[in-house]
Amino acid sequence: MNAVRKKEWLCPRNVVAGLAAGAMLAVAGAASAGVIKIGASLRMKTETGEKYGQMVVDELSAINAAGGVNGHTIEIKLLNDECKSDIGVANATKYAYQDNVHLFVGSTCSSVSLPIVDVIHKAGVPMLIPHSTNYKITLKGSPWVFRVPISSRFSAAAAAKYTAENIGTKIAYIWASDAASQADAQKFYEYIRNFHGEGPLYAEQFQEGELDLRPHLLKIKALQPEALMISAQSQDFARGLVQSYEVGIPPSVKRIGGSAASNRPAPILAGDAIKGVFFHAAFSYVDPDPNAQAFVKMTTERYGVPTPDHDFSQAWDLVQIAKRALERANLTLSDDSLAADRAAIRDALATIQGYKTLGGGVVDFCADATPECRDGNKTPVLIEYTKGGEDYELRVIGKTTFGADFGLDGMQEEAAALRKSLDN
Repeated sequence: MNAVRKKEWLCPRNVVAGLAAGAMLAVAGAASAGVIKIGASLRMKTETGEKYGQMVVDELSAINAAGGVNGHTIEIKLLNDECKSDIGVANATKYAYQDNVHLFVGSTCSSVSLPIVDVIHKAGVPMLIPHSTNYKITLKGSPWVFRVPISSRFSAAAAAKYTAENIGTKIAYIWASDAASQADAQKFYEYIRNFHGEGPLYAEQFQEGELDLRPHLLKIKALQPEALMISAQSQDFARGLVQSYEVGIPPSVKRIGGSAASNRPAPILAGDAIKGVFFHAAFSYVDPDPNAQAFVKMTTERYGVPTPDHDFSQAWDLVQIAKRALERANLTLSDDSLAADRAAIRDALATIQGYKTLGGGVVDFCADATPECRDGNKTPVLIEYTKGGEDYELRVIGKTTFGADFGLDGMQEEAAALRKSLDN
């Protein structure tokens, strides 16, 4: 396994270096009645992203080292989709039709997972999502899709509720063009509007990777908001925070992040500008729970990451859930049983109930192809930065658990429109 730690292993579009070209990862000598093929597509543009992928590989390899799953060996392929939908779709298509995987894992970015759902649905491959939060993913209604992370319909509402009750409802919003950031901002301001009758003071989208957000921020400064939400991936989020102080928006205006604010690069890039920012996530490394601290110890020792974010924890949770489902599935794993084996894994995933995540939320799946059954974790954690930089520090504000049907009122028309793409 030392070879797979090389950086080139995770170069864009490449699979594991140090293995035979096109080969899948397996532990030599493991007794098996068959081979369970898993294909993963993740965003691995940074060293942190590479470590997410490495941990998935390591955890699945550990299952093989312990004897496999009911005598079967797991083989894993890992591809970098760079958070680009065209690459993600190509990866999923390759896995489904060339590699004949039994289970697809991915993606990190909602804008990639959304179009992948259509590919996976048509191919009939179970899809287990580690990181993507956009509510539309499960609203599509594919019976093949299961989400481990917290849907934006839960997480953004938790942050919005806290903001309204503790800060105010006069809020300005800017968000990046990726699907997760859009959904975080949308669900946040919808909650404020629906429950407190206050529309956005300012609401504008910017392009992912846009370097100068100051034109937006100068307009926001003039409006004197009580809070500013910047919903974007780590680099864009950090840039927006820094520039908000550059244009003179005072510290009294509370800065709020979306789910990507939890990712480790955000406080490192933002430095002191991130102090006081709060956000929603699925896990915090400062959680005193013994399971959470055991996980932090593992990431520190194995990957040199003493402050793992929720993308680390959710990737780990996903592997544990996959293992439970694979143990329950009645698999033949012959050349002729691919469709039946895929369906067996799908049906086994639907039986997962009561899995406690590292962040304390509980994942419950069920058989219906609905958001109520396929959005597993419903317990967002609210977290605040108390220090930025490499040695950033956090404190947990609180946790909130929602009912499975929260946020779905009035979404029937949108759901029907989304489902059309499954049949095209």
